[in-house]
Amino acid sequence: MNKPILFSFFSGSGFLDLGFENAGFEVAFVNEFHPPFLEAYKFTRASMKHDIPNHGYSQNSIEDFLVGEEGQKFSAKVDDAKSSGRLVGFVGGPPCPDFSVGGKNKGSEGENGKLTRTYIDLIVKDNPDYFIFENVKGLWRTTRHREFYDSMKAKLENAGYELTDRLTNSIEYGAPQDRDRIFLFGIKRKHISNKLNGSELSTAFDWDKHLKVDLDSVMGKGKWPDMHPFVESEMTDFSDYISQKQKELSIQHWFDKNDVLNHPNANHHFQPKSDKFKVIQEGDDSKKSFKRLHRWRYSPTAAYGNNEVHLHPYKARRISAAEALAIQSLPAEFHLPANMTLSNMFKTIGNGVPYLAAKGLADTVNDFLKKCT
Repeated sequence: MNKPILFSFFSGSGFLDLGFENAGFEVAFVNEFHPPFLEAYKFTRASMKHDIPNHGYSQNSIEDFLVGEEGQKFSAKVDDAKSSGRLVGFVGGPPCPDFSVGGKNKGSEGENGKLTRTYIDLIVKDNPDYFIFENVKGLWRTTRHREFYDSMKAKLENAGYELTDRLTNSIEYGAPQDRDRIFLFGIKRKHISNKLNGSELSTAFDWDKHLKVDLDSVMGKGKWPDMHPFVESEMTDFSDYISQKQKELSIQHWFDKNDVLNHPNANHHFQPKSDKFKVIQEGDDSKKSFKRLHRWRYSPTAAYGNNEVHLHPYKARRISAAEALAIQSLPAEFHLPANMTLSNMFKTIGNGVPYLAAKGLADTVNDFLKKCT
């Protein structure tokens, strides 16, 4: 099968796209509204020797692609990609604070919440062969947000798409982070009407195939080392208390795997300004802010905005960008430009989809698309 084509939206610095590219997709168009994120995306592509997207980069707001001259230009790009005879898809995770329990919670009428509707409207307008939508669990579990989500799904079904979705934790793909996200996959009915032998899409699309970890086996009290007093630079080893599978989900494993102390972003961290850096116990992540990570546990959700601060397990400082990238399971060679501000570094890292989750999702989508060609 020829490489499926992807048009990427809300691309950030490219974590989700990298997973899809490494699973055999061609990212042909990249749209990111925030200039520092788009510049970082371009930087990381160049440093990893990936080709410039065939249909280029765009800093437009996604609303621009719905109407007028920009809308016509965008539709022409999609039509040109379709003329190749390959399957063309959209991928995107609209900004999610309006649906997040810990965020603004304004829902579909919030400034960011409206972008989900816009993304769905763009799919309906330009009819890609398939699409992927990613968002926070609040859209799935909060009653009024779920009503909006279901209405968006109904709009897509009316436009000729078959849908399947799953609430997935990044740990299931082997990323060292407790992060729940909705993944929604849709494909035009014409591509599967004679391919599934009567099966439902939810059955034929094998969500479990590329999962690596059973959540029940690793989640819960008593399965991981507890808190202990913070002693700066203490190298106590708790790894004998956990299984090999748990070690591979631990922060220390990923710090070692990515050689974070020698990573290009090793020194990109905020300087300590509080005594809290020396008194919070290792593994005390009970509060919204000033969570001290435990070296032999996985991380809470990598969310570094809204005053949420994650502290290094055994150093009196916040974690570095290199360490945050490791928690997001990025390859060791992935790094952000040195001239990027710390605030933008941590925002783009926290906004991104963990790489292993992106790669596992992409492998699942690719396996299914092969059945349709």
